[in-house]
Amino acid sequence: MKNIKNLFLVIGVFSGLVACNDAIDIDQPGRLDADAAFQTVDDLEAGLFGVYDQFDISPDIAFQSIFTDELAIGFDNGGQGLADYGFVLNAGSTAPAVFWTNGYDQLNAANRLIEASEIVEPEAGEQARFNQILGEAYALRAWGHFTLLSYFSPDYTDDNALSVINLDFVPTIDQQLLRNTNGETFALIEEDLTRAASLMTEDNGVTRINDDFVTALRARIAAYRADPGNPSDPNWGTAASLSQQLIAKYPLANRAEYEAMFLDLSDGEVIFKLERTAGDNYDGQGATGSPAAGGWAGARFAFTGPGVDGSPYFEMGRSLFNLMDPADIRYDVNVHPSSVIDPDYQNGVGGQNNDILVVNKYQGSEGQPLMNDLKIFRASEMYLIRAEALAAQGNLGDAAALVKELRDARFGTATALPSFSNSTQAYAAILNERRVELAFEGHRYLDIKRLGSAANQGVLKDPVDCGFNGACTLSADDFRFTLPLPIVEFNANPGLREQQNPGY
Repeated sequence: MKNIKNLFLVIGVFSGLVACNDAIDIDQPGRLDADAAFQTVDDLEAGLFGVYDQFDISPDIAFQSIFTDELAIGFDNGGQGLADYGFVLNAGSTAPAVFWTNGYDQLNAANRLIEASEIVEPEAGEQARFNQILGEAYALRAWGHFTLLSYFSPDYTDDNALSVINLDFVPTIDQQLLRNTNGETFALIEEDLTRAASLMTEDNGVTRINDDFVTALRARIAAYRADPGNPSDPNWGTAASLSQQLIAKYPLANRAEYEAMFLDLSDGEVIFKLERTAGDNYDGQGATGSPAAGGWAGARFAFTGPGVDGSPYFEMGRSLFNLMDPADIRYDVNVHPSSVIDPDYQNGVGGQNNDILVVNKYQGSEGQPLMNDLKIFRASEMYLIRAEALAAQGNLGDAAALVKELRDARFGTATALPSFSNSTQAYAAILNERRVELAFEGHRYLDIKRLGSAANQGVLKDPVDCGFNGACTLSADDFRFTLPLPIVEFNANPGLREQQNPGY
């Protein structure tokens, strides 16, 4: 666990520094400004922890699970998440407001820390630590920009497509900025990652950013930017090379390590994670059934705890469950042992309570049910990124071998080598493997957005999960795989109305 003394006091002070712009010009009695808050490298590091505290993927887990085909309505659902479950998405929906405001809160926090670093003079022997702190802040800013782009840009492969508002400074209250292009945002991200890599020299474990985080983020970015229909796209070579660097360094977890990793008893193959611990700002239930989320990751699916007795309001979707093999350790990690499995579920003879597929991935840790660390980068994702890149380049045999290696680790025995006759088959197999491997980790929506058309796949729920509302399928080329700019932003910045995403 990170040893952060007085973290909550620091976060409180830091929150004052990143508060709403409408208070910027008010000279509040007792207000602690940057000159007072950041005087030493210790202050700067404490501020960095405040920036980390802005980052949370529980909204991603909630939205991407509910909106796609990872979940079904649970027997204890009282109306939670029904709009997202029914593919209802518009500028007034919760998801776009949450991802937009959270993203800019993150960028604002990172920018204020970077700005504050200019007034801190490291003492003798502190320069390396000062540089490390600053490097982590730049990397966090890069991550924040990429997350925003991933939700709000309609086409990752087009550098001229609209992205988001680049924010590498602390804006004034009267600025009304417009969207940059993908090319401009990716250039800023790469600039920040290059600067971060040049500053960081320490490895403080998987809960602090280091060079491996930078490599992993670059690999993911390259895979997102690459055109699935263009084997010569240079981003495929970048994705293949960077992912291989991490594959060589981080072995796949074996079955025991894999299970322990999701109980927070081992870091296994984790490259980077956001730690969640008792008493922190995310120690609570959070908003249930909503992309607003927050709180324990497991509370995205259940009210009180893991298992049938934990009042699950969402259950695993049947189409995802049907991809799970009981001999695969991922079945144990994802399907709670208290689940009730109906082999004749299609006919519904026993009713809803005869087929209850309880999500098990976030059982809890430290004695707190439903609270677990949030895995951001794992070795398995790097295997799948490299397999994707090789498939795109026409190297179908090596792509299949990587998928087999991942499955061998999860089954604990040799599995059959997949056979792909073309890239569409390969993409489909890789997308299915990502669906199982990264289930409930906040990937499915964006995976369909970028790979679905090439794999000839979209959202596909089992009929038993969507008979009540008819929202069974959603094509990968549907406009709703890009979020709309939120109404809340138009109120402050009306010029953005002319840059709304297509379809909204």
